[in-house]
Amino acid sequence: MTRVRALGGLGCRLMGTGIAQVAATAGYQTLVRDVAPEIWTRARASIEKSLAKFVEKGNLAASDRDATLKRLSFTTATRDLKDCDIVLEAVTEDLDLKNALWKELDGVCGPATFFASNTSSLTIAAMAAATRRGDRFVGLHFFNPVPLMQLVEVVRTVTTSDETYARAFAFAKSLGKEPVAAKDASGFLVNLLLVPYLLDAVRAVERHVGSVPDIDRAMQLGCGHPMGPLTLLDFVGLDTTHKIAEIMFHEYREARYAPPPLLKRMVLAGITGRKSGKGFYDYSADPPTVSDLGL
Repeated sequence: MTRVRALGGLGCRLMGTGIAQVAATAGYQTLVRDVAPEIWTRARASIEKSLAKFVEKGNLAASDRDATLKRLSFTTATRDLKDCDIVLEAVTEDLDLKNALWKELDGVCGPATFFASNTSSLTIAAMAAATRRGDRFVGLHFFNPVPLMQLVEVVRTVTTSDETYARAFAFAKSLGKEPVAAKDASGFLVNLLLVPYLLDAVRAVERHVGSVPDIDRAMQLGCGHPMGPLTLLDFVGLDTTHKIAEIMFHEYREARYAPPPLLKRMVLAGITGRKSGKGFYDYSADPPTVSDLGL
């Protein structure tokens, strides 16, 4: 049975937690590595809450929930991953941090283990080059919230073998996801198109094209989007989007990927969206109110 793991503190808090949940639900023995036990406690509580909602809605049997939780285990020791069939990384978008982990893992994991990164903007080649298993390295980009979103971008770089690519597709399908093939270019398919759209929404606020709620409602009602771009930015995290935009701008040198000044100022001020309690909306109120950004 494949053992899957989500790397790193930030990964375990959001994306990695979701990946761990769907892997364990699909029947995989899932070992989650993070830097501190207190992060495990929060991650497990989040998974339990999510599974409870599925049971409440009749989408998951209580016995399956209990079995899922039994398949989850946690560690702080990278060496504990040595017998995993798949190592799936979900840390913050920091190439040096990711590659330090990949180098360590490359030394402890067996030759049959293949590596997968959940990066949303860094190239897979930049990570595969840090290991001695470029043929067994692939991108598996999930989307938040992972238990609900069906898409997984499967990213092949120039060194990825046919066998690894096929294994990655099969693994994504085994989780109940819909994999699509993507080339190893920063942003892959979705973020290549989505990030400029989100940045343009910030520019529209800067230029007083419309109010925050009107911009959101316009895209919801006019384009059928489930949420407006500014609500989505708050959900993803303004700091995360800013980092992704910087990486993509560095890669392509195109103005549409450059973070707008307003986004930069908000991130510098610690206004990062839902996780900080305030972004384009103030989440201290219920329902949220529009933030006063001094514009």
